[in-house]
Amino acid sequence: MRNGAQKGFAVRSPYDGPVIETPPFEGVDLFDVHRLRLEETEAPQLSPADKLTMDQAWDEAVRANPALFDGPAVACVGTEWEGPHDLLLSWARVTYRHYALSGLPAHAARLPPLFVNVVQPTDDGRVLTVRMSPLTASPGRWQLPGGSAEPPEAHRTLDEAALRRHAVREMLEETGVETTLEDLRLWVVTRGENRSIGLVYLAPPRPERVIRERFEAMTAAEHALGHTPELDRMALVGSPTDLSPLAGPHVDYLEPIVRRYTRPSP
Repeated sequence: MRNGAQKGFAVRSPYDGPVIETPPFEGVDLFDVHRLRLEETEAPQLSPADKLTMDQAWDEAVRANPALFDGPAVACVGTEWEGPHDLLLSWARVTYRHYALSGLPAHAARLPPLFVNVVQPTDDGRVLTVRMSPLTASPGRWQLPGGSAEPPEAHRTLDEAALRRHAVREMLEETGVETTLEDLRLWVVTRGENRSIGLVYLAPPRPERVIRERFEAMTAAEHALGHTPELDRMALVGSPTDLSPLAGPHVDYLEPIVRRYTRPSP
């Protein structure tokens, strides 16, 4: 650690970090990050008691939702500001089983997840929001298109470009909307209520007709194959008040992100 600083989550020294705003939502922050550097490290070793707690929580979650799988995932171990807009993120390889600890309040052994998502605007300034289907880990939840980051193969590096590629893939798989690496730019980084870190990419505006046609074609193709789409509904919102009619839980970052994108420019 540079200058002997202790590595921990959200370490701010010697910079306070470029907080864009702390909206009136408990525990949700937005950060203006221009350069992101990722560094792999080892996940802290779980004690036997913590591992037993994790396994029991995971088994209970699988009994409630047999569609869950214990695949590879990326956990945030720590962050450090290297400059006013330069963020170092330390990450570790875990599996989804580890996130069963997140359901246990204030569990010291849990590590927050790293995920990517995309703000897909329409030509008239609305934002695409999507709802998770009943067979997902968060049934009925409204959020942006995207998903949890995946660790690379042993000989590959996890960097911002790899995460952007992941965002491109998630957009295509979840919404049917094709985009490119060059289309997406890192727009904001979120820190959620559970300390999760989200990389929010901004896509170019598209006509509403195109977004709806692609989404409907994607869900129809999944149903034709006998599959349940990961997302079962979409909505276009032009302000935070448009989120209220969307029944069901909303991911913690959704309203702050919609507010930031749709609010009038000063």
